Order: sequence, then C-alpha cells, then structure tokens
Amino acid sequence: MKKYLLLFIIAVFVMSCSKKVEVKGKITGSSPLERIEFVEASGVGTLPLINIGLDKDGNFSGSFEAPKDGMYVINYANKQNLIYLEGGQKVNISGNAMTFPNEYIITGDAKKNNDFLQGNQKFLAEYGNKVNLGQLMAGDESTFLKGMHKVEADINKNVEDLAKKNNPNKNLLEWKKNDVKVTILNLLANYEMSHGPMAGNPSYKASKAFKDYEAQLDNNKEAMVKSIPLYRQYLLVKMTPDFQKYAEANSKGKTGVTTSEMFAQYLKTKKDLPQIAKDYLLAFVMAQSDIHPTTPGANIDKIKKIIDTDIKDATIKADLLKMQMAITGLKIGEVAPDASLVKQDGKAYKLSENKGKPYMVFFYASWNPYIGEAAVPVLKEIVNFYKSKMNFVFVNVDDTKDQFTKTSNSLLKGVQGVNVYAEGGMESDIAKKYGVYGFKLPCFVIIDKDGKIASRSLVNLGEPELVTILDKLTGLSAPKVDPNIQMQQQLQVDPSMQQQTNPQPAPTK
Repeated sequence: MKKYLLLFIIAVFVMSCSKKVEVKGKITGSSPLERIEFVEASGVGTLPLINIGLDKDGNFSGSFEAPKDGMYVINYANKQNLIYLEGGQKVNISGNAMTFPNEYIITGDAKKNNDFLQGNQKFLAEYGNKVNLGQLMAGDESTFLKGMHKVEADINKNVEDLAKKNNPNKNLLEWKKNDVKVTILNLLANYEMSHGPMAGNPSYKASKAFKDYEAQLDNNKEAMVKSIPLYRQYLLVKMTPDFQKYAEANSKGKTGVTTSEMFAQYLKTKKDLPQIAKDYLLAFVMAQSDIHPTTPGANIDKIKKIIDTDIKDATIKADLLKMQMAITGLKIGEVAPDASLVKQDGKAYKLSENKGKPYMVFFYASWNPYIGEAAVPVLKEIVNFYKSKMNFVFVNVDDTKDQFTKTSNSLLKGVQGVNVYAEGGMESDIAKKYGVYGFKLPCFVIIDKDGKIASRSLVNLGEPELVTILDKLTGLSAPKVDPNIQMQQQLQVDPSMQQQTNPQPAPTK
C-alpha cells in the first residue's frame, strides 16, 4: 500500500510541476491560412513557442512548454495581444476573426488572471482618451509631475479594484504594479529628454523632486528588468547619451566594431548595474543591432563570442544562441543535421542519402502565402539549371500528411526533386534542428557533397549570394543578365514606358 501511495504522490508532484500549457479554442470567421503563435513576452529571443493551425471552422488546439509563469504574446493575422499563462494550465480561448486577439474570451484555468488583465487594458484604453499627455509633456515641470502622480494614482486604484473583483495570481498583481511604475518612468524619461528643446530651454535640468520621484518608482530593478521589456528600453534611453560619448571616445581609429561589441565594453564600466540587468540589456542590443539575416559571417562569430563570454545568465545565453541560429542559420562548415522524413508512399527518407552530391533543402507549407506566387516559379528555374549536378529535397511542414500530399502534388508537380513530409509539421525534429519558424517560410539551405552546411538560412531565392554558392558547388555558371540589356528589353516591350523615359526609339539588334 505504501508503495502505491508513494507512486501516487510522485505522480501528483510531477503533474503539479509541469510547465506544459494546453490551449484550444475557436476563432469564428477565421481563414485556414491563418496561424496562432505564442511567444514569451519577457524573453530575449522572441521566438514562437508553438505555431498552431486552424481548421475550416476556426477550431485549434495545441500544447507547449511554458518557460515560466508570466506574460505571453498571442500572434494572429499580424496582430498581437498579451495573455497571462502558468505551467500546467488548460486554457480555452475564443473570439471573432475581425477583433481577435485584441478582444478574446478566456475560460478554464486562466480565466481569473486574464479577466484581470483585460480589465486593466480596457481601463487604460479609456483613460488614455481622457488624459492630455501632450499638454502635460509641453508644460512646466511642476505641472508635469503633479499630472504624473495623478496618472499613477488613478491607474493603481483601478488595479486594486480589479484585483478585489478577479482575485488574480499574486505574481500577476506584482507584475501589473511594476508595469505601472515602468509606464510612468518612461514618461519621465521622455519628458527629461524632450522638455528642453520643446520649451526652448536647452539648459533644462531635472529638479530634485523629479529625480526623487524617479528613484521612488525605480525601486525594484531586478524584478522589472526580468519581466518587463519596456523597463529595459527605459534603461537604454537613460544610458544613450553616456553610451554615445563612450563610443565616440573608444572607436577612434577602429574599423569593423559592431554595436554589440562596443556596448558590451561600455557595460563593464557600469559598476552599479546588476549583472542580470547587463545581460538583458546586452541581449536586447544584440537582437536589435547585430542578429539579422544579412549579418556577415565574421560578425556572426563575434556575436557568438560575446554571448559566450559576456552573458552570464544561462537561460538568456541559450535563448540568444537559439535566436541567432533561427535568424542566420546553422554555422557554415558544420555537419548538416540528419533527420527522419517520410515520402508520399510512406517510405522513410533521410537527408544523409544525398551525401556525395550537393543538395538544397527547401522548407515550405501550404499556409504560407508566398510559396505559390513567388517562390515556386523561381525554384523551378533553379532546379532546371542545376539539376544535373545537385539534388533538391522539398520538406513540407504542414500539420498533416494528407495536407502535405495535396500541397506537394499541387505546387511541385513536375519539379525534379524528392518530396518529403516532416512528421509533426512545425513541431517536427527537422524544423527544430534547422531553426524553421513560421516567420521565415519558405526558407532553404544549401549542403555540400560532404554533408556540410554551405550557406546561411536563406528566405529569398533571388539573392545573388545563392547563385555564387550554387555555381561554386556544381561547377556550372549561371547566365548573368546585363541590367542595361534588361532595361532595354523592357523599354521595347512597354511602349508607354519607352515614351516616358526615352523619346528616341530603342535600338534593335
């Protein structure tokens, strides 16, 4: 009996510590082409934790590991809103496609927290229409400070009233109180920076009362920097003048120094700033400045080194490396990860079957609007030119194998290559290994004959870099088009354009 009791206790403990969030719901009037994503709002990587499809009736369901209890962002149809989630919850979300996710109804475990959150959002929207912030920002300092104290008091009263009504989680209540402080801090920072020029008083300096109020609000640095990205922005705004002076003094005679490198050096001079704040701020600057699809290879290596040496927090370090891989791709020269895939006939397929010949892996899904209208026509030209010297693997990441069959037959019929399906779609093993996310579909990567990565993760088949890599790997030489000849042909074809740009008839050959 004791043995079974012990197993029961262990099972309950495991369930109570689960970080998995189960979400389901219905978006009335939604299109099957739309997707729902959840992103951790306070993280540094901002990569989707899950990408969920909707059926023809707008129903959806899925589950994901929540890194921590806290604020998340719902992405849907290029619109975003906040939602508070806790590990182990079962959440039901419903709404209308016309207003979702700006408006939604939550039932299940997350109801009381999100009723509280939505109540605050509604109040702020209405309150913002009543307060003339422009007038306060343009006024004298004492009037501005008086106005800010009133704004803070009004918002906090609403927070307390809603807390009594909805009884939210204490962590959410603390977050909201800190969020109010951060909102006021940003208004103070904007006033301090803009008041002098606006008032025609370039020598304006904030008073002691102003600084005391700022210090009063800024009394929970560690909690705010961990959970509120807007607070990180506030700190950066405050640092900007000092950082600019530092950069000017320390960049003389140097070339090729990235913003991230300079900012990492600058942070080492800030002895009063907690290390966790330095980690978040440096991560923010790296994500904004030096982690993007066109980052040169040398800079990619520089950024990785800074992440390894200057970022101390393990979670932030891991999130940044994951983000960098998702944006720029796997490191060129590394062995390409293998993955188990399946053909239409059900037979297994592995990428390693291509070893001995260079190949392109092309990731796509039916719900991506660009695949048919833009990517496939160019893909056909590339395949037709290089197919004698290299292979092509088209990896579908749709939600079901049936959808894969329909999509591949429709879009890729007659295109030479191997059509395969990644079981699990966006949650598949290969999607995770190659950093495939909804925001970068369709995408592709080139792998050489030795099975090593030969290109960064590309999303545009028209990039000149692609032709250079393919020519090098295959020994072929793609035809180069003279831009002048191209324009000349265009003028000949379009008489109206010819009339506007060249009064003389275009020469013919």
